Amino acid sequence: MQIHNISKQNSVLNTFISEIRDHKIQKDSMRFRRNIERIGEILGYEMSKILSYKSSVIETPLGNCKIDLLANDIVLCSILRAGLPLHNGLLNYFDASENAFISAYRHHKTSSEDFEIIVEYLACPTLENKTLILADPMLATGQSMVATFEALKPFGKPKDIHLISIIGSQYGIDFIEKHFNNDVHIWIAAIDNNINEKGYIIPGLGDAGDLAFGNKLQQ
Repeated sequence: MQIHNISKQNSVLNTFISEIRDHKIQKDSMRFRRNIERIGEILGYEMSKILSYKSSVIETPLGNCKIDLLANDIVLCSILRAGLPLHNGLLNYFDASENAFISAYRHHKTSSEDFEIIVEYLACPTLENKTLILADPMLATGQSMVATFEALKPFGKPKDIHLISIIGSQYGIDFIEKHFNNDVHIWIAAIDNNINEKGYIIPGLGDAGDLAFGNKLQQ
């Protein structure tokens, strides 16, 4: 797996990451969602640099202009519900993409530390020979990303695969490396070293879905 940790080079991305982590700023849910969206735009832009392009001719009012345009057939798949602002940010840049949505959540069987990933809803076009962008804002244990990818397999074999997350744990990175091929790319804005006994990233930012859309009842 090829890991692109965008935070290794300082940029305005640092500002948006700091604001979604700051427990005082993140209380503004609209600002939190917008920052997630902006981070998605930055990650999408960085990813676009290694996609495929083809030469095109554009007719302007004063003549013709040659330019290389994106050639990938993209399917953008996000994990509900936390993935919606990240999806919007990516869609702002890849606006011709087809879209897929999947629900994947933690089901706590006996305790807060013991859980399994449940996939209940999936809407997806064919993935055959297309570029799959699988987006989940928080890559904690990596189980949701792997479960989602397994659920997508009946829809065809993608030509290439890009995983996009905002904050991940090193544990989660190591976990998904065992389940994806070496040619898969992961684009991430920050990597934290630890997760706690409940499977949350430390220092992380908390529950991205709750911060974006409000608290939920635990399942």
